[in-house]
Amino acid sequence: MADLEKLVEQLGELSVIEAAELVSKLEEAWGVSAAAPVAMAAAAAPAAAAEEEDEKTEFDVVIKDAGPKKIDVIKAIRKLTNLGLKEAKEMAETADSKVLEQVGKDAANDAKSQLEAAGATVELA
Repeated sequence: MADLEKLVEQLGELSVIEAAELVSKLEEAWGVSAAAPVAMAAAAAPAAAAEEEDEKTEFDVVIKDAGPKKIDVIKAIRKLTNLGLKEAKEMAETADSKVLEQVGKDAANDAKSQLEAAGATVELA
């Protein structure tokens, strides 16, 4: 059990992009799709599936303004994207910069809350 706890701890340290890459690699290695359980659940509830299709599932996280705490925003960008200092600074200083593209709703909301906590004005597109 100690190995599993260590693994959970290591996975908790992944950025959103690293976690997405891990999912892709596991799907490829095991020949499965993470979307399969969602599809099965949707088949069980056709009305719910119709509502889900109308709802947007992938979002872009866009910085509108870095705000007064630009250094904190740069740190948040680096944490979310693993960009270098220069690239993160340029992203923070450029209006309408996409920090993350085509991420799930939970990941987008998490990134938005982190950036807003750092002082940025953020929009999900």
